[in-house]
Amino acid sequence: MRGKFSLTSQAFLSKILILLAALGPLTLLSAPQEKRETALDRVVHIEKKLIAEIPAVSRWCDRLDLIKCRIDVGGCELYVEEEGKGPALIIINGGPGGTHHYFHPWFSRAKGYARVIYYDQRGCGLSDFKPGPGYTVDQAVEDLEKLRQALNAGKWVLLGYSYGGFLAQYYTTKYPENTAGLVLMSASPGVSVGNPPPGQFDFISSEEWARLRETSTEVQKWAAANKIPDEKAEQVLIYNQLLNGLWKDQNLYKPSPERMAQKALYEGRSDKDFNQVLNSSLGKIDLTGAFLSCPIPTLILEGKHDLSFSADKREILHDNHPGSQMVLFEHASHPIYEEEPDKFFSVIEKFIRNLPNVSASAAQAYKDYLAQREKELKSSSDHILEIYGWGRSSNEKLAKSYSRQWLTRFKSSNSFLQVGFALYDVGNYREALIVFERMRDFARKRPNRGDETMALIWQGQMLDLIGKRGEAVECYKRAADMNITGSYQHDQFGLKYSLSPYAAERIKEPFHRIENRQKD
Repeated sequence: MRGKFSLTSQAFLSKILILLAALGPLTLLSAPQEKRETALDRVVHIEKKLIAEIPAVSRWCDRLDLIKCRIDVGGCELYVEEEGKGPALIIINGGPGGTHHYFHPWFSRAKGYARVIYYDQRGCGLSDFKPGPGYTVDQAVEDLEKLRQALNAGKWVLLGYSYGGFLAQYYTTKYPENTAGLVLMSASPGVSVGNPPPGQFDFISSEEWARLRETSTEVQKWAAANKIPDEKAEQVLIYNQLLNGLWKDQNLYKPSPERMAQKALYEGRSDKDFNQVLNSSLGKIDLTGAFLSCPIPTLILEGKHDLSFSADKREILHDNHPGSQMVLFEHASHPIYEEEPDKFFSVIEKFIRNLPNVSASAAQAYKDYLAQREKELKSSSDHILEIYGWGRSSNEKLAKSYSRQWLTRFKSSNSFLQVGFALYDVGNYREALIVFERMRDFARKRPNRGDETMALIWQGQMLDLIGKRGEAVECYKRAADMNITGSYQHDQFGLKYSLSPYAAERIKEPFHRIENRQKD
């Protein structure tokens, strides 16, 4: 998000990592999992030459006995598949920007007890690339509801995977009367959980990282020399990156080359800038406290080896759904359905077969609670922060509105950071120092070492600006000693750095003011 800090990996991989996040994890269909290589084995595999021809593999959609159709949700047709009989179960893919394809053929196991519905979201996969007023989470929710009506699905069960878990939760807050059950699998929580841990990419060796850099450059040269269309070049890049170790990002078990090819070809097609545009609306929604009185049966499924979020994510998500059941899968990472399929589908079947009926009065009472919550949010400090951007103009207005009482109510490190930057922009360094000290304390309680390290750095920088060099150096030393190497950037200041190495630099040379480059 522009203006906010963002965790990145190697700079050269920024685009491909967005694509891979949208694609979702790889599936494994061959030998039993206990005999397969895992990320934990840390095996190094390097392809010395660029593989420009992706193996010709067919879509799973063409191999399975599925009902296929296109449904108009208002000037845009969504691609839909279904199989089985029973309560409707809608499967929502991740990303944003992924497709339904990576759920095949696994979810066919549910067709004996559910009407399994797959679809591609607007702007993704085989659905129309028609943004209408613009790709937003609210639009995605309304598309889902129109889809439910067109399919005559009645009250359905929503299963949301990764980003799809956020979308499923948000739909439930809008249409609880149409939701029979909620399943959150490796879900984006919809509340602040800090940044992914620095160890997210630790299973990728230095040799593999070096080859990934080379591969990125080689694909660019190959595509330019041969006038290869962008979509084809991206597919080749994804395939080669996966072959050279990037599969370890979100997967425990190594997939076959065939599955890597399917992923590259079919599992991440989306409209231009879809991910970035939709994420801009995603960041404005906070579901903290939205499920405190939710009557909808909720099942949370988490993989033990999933490093997609900070370590405390699963408990934070569970706490935000106090009436939910959480199941931890010991031998799975992000794609639980493929890495522990027997246990996964056993849990899903039990949940669906034993769903209690949620009365109309209970659903209405929940909607009344949500309406009151929305009213209170509009007067809260967090809502005030949503109004402003991260540029100079917004920061000046935010600094004038600021009250120190806000700091007792913030629920994310981002809120502290936004206010601290606003006060820094207007030259109120002493108050900004207090904000960053509170951010440090907040991060320690989570715990989130990345956010704590960042808070220490900005404490030091404020101390430098008010002439307390000795205290500043102490902050930098603590930040450097934390050995956090994740990369962050603040676009409005043109600042990009790796946390602890940057802190070590500030020990040698004090911080000097950097001006905000963005008007808003």
